[in-house]
Amino acid sequence: MRNASVAAEAVEQNSRRNNGVVDENVPLLAKVQGSDDVSGFEEFNGASFSGAVFNLSTTIIGAGIMGLPACVKKLGMVPGLLAIILTGFLTEKSIEFLIRSSGAGNLPSYGSLMRDAFGKFGKALVEIFVIVNNIGVLIIYTIILGDVISGTSSGGTHHSGLLEGWFGVHWWTGRTFVVAFTTVAVFAPLVSFKRIDSLKFTSALSVGLAVVFLVIAVGISVFKIIVGGIGMPRLFPIITDMASILELFTVVPVLVTAYICHPNVHPIDNELEDCSQMHGVVRTSLALSASVYLLTSFFGFLLFGEATLDDVLANFDTDLGIPLGSVLNDAVRFSYAAHLVLVFPVVFYGMRVNLDSLLFPSSRPLSQDNIRFASITVTLVAVIFLGANFIPSIWDIFQFTGATAAVCIAFIFPAAIILRDRHSIATKRDKILSVFMIFLAVLSNAVALYSDTYALIKKNKTYT
Repeated sequence: MRNASVAAEAVEQNSRRNNGVVDENVPLLAKVQGSDDVSGFEEFNGASFSGAVFNLSTTIIGAGIMGLPACVKKLGMVPGLLAIILTGFLTEKSIEFLIRSSGAGNLPSYGSLMRDAFGKFGKALVEIFVIVNNIGVLIIYTIILGDVISGTSSGGTHHSGLLEGWFGVHWWTGRTFVVAFTTVAVFAPLVSFKRIDSLKFTSALSVGLAVVFLVIAVGISVFKIIVGGIGMPRLFPIITDMASILELFTVVPVLVTAYICHPNVHPIDNELEDCSQMHGVVRTSLALSASVYLLTSFFGFLLFGEATLDDVLANFDTDLGIPLGSVLNDAVRFSYAAHLVLVFPVVFYGMRVNLDSLLFPSSRPLSQDNIRFASITVTLVAVIFLGANFIPSIWDIFQFTGATAAVCIAFIFPAAIILRDRHSIATKRDKILSVFMIFLAVLSNAVALYSDTYALIKKNKTYT
């Protein structure tokens, strides 16, 4: 009886995948666009477990890793590492809510799940928040690239970029020209692909570059520990007044942004050869990502201490006091900058699909309309370029997107779906955890926004 049920479910899923796409079932990150792609998709036998883990891990590990050492700096080593673990656990539960609810309603995407629970308004809302979040993430990527290649200033100290270190200060090593050139010469060609499958090799290379960054960074820290070049890190936060307590909450949006991968869960699940493995895929991917985050945060804060910047990559421009220090500094910064360049088009693809679905829900597939495709692409690239030039720090954009769009996508929407419970699958424990998620998300991010806004206003008054 069990086997018959599983077989029926598999037939139903295959039927759903092979049929024409219906409006409410359009995945947020479309797998196929255009009739030319349908036959190729029918021949696809399904993704393997390892392939799904690879794709989801790539989605998770992005710019957030660069802000986590600064989170540990604010919280102290012990609370900082515990916060990374707790956020990973809550992320796993929220994704579990999405998978279970989707299975009960036979719904293939985050958007269709929100539509099932809250109608057309719910579907539009999640699409808007995915767009806002992805724009914020891509602005962060561009800011980091500007910091690494051109340089950045913090607290009156200038940190040279790769070009400044190699060739000195010139007009073509300046931040504006570097960001403009990277946008036109690198990002524009990469985001011009109409099928995400065209990016599979760049995605694989991006993971390898992230591993290179981590291995070098950990190796530098271990060597300095052996030679006695690192002191004892601060274990707990410095609390002097109420303002310092409120400032601790500013790490929450960064932590949420680091783990967000929810819009890509359904597309990966839909392509998985054995859909029953999805829970294992999620747990394995989150364990892998959390391990990378813990190692980066621990050794990043250990290496730079109180001098850790909001973007830890910018710290790798100083004399580390080790053999070949300058070469290793450049290798660390270059490897991760290249990683972000290659991840950029993957994140951009999902944002473009959602924007097109939101603005032109009844139009023909985007891949078949060159004018609409080019217009949306150019507009989004221009918005990201302007944002990267006018927003001074990745911490600022982390606060905005992390405290609004990201927290809704990662925690509030999944918890609300469970509380709505249209298919009567939620247990009492699920609903209690959902209420806790919403309460914690709203409270912590409201405090974070207040603290960050207060700090910005105070900073502006100081300058005036």
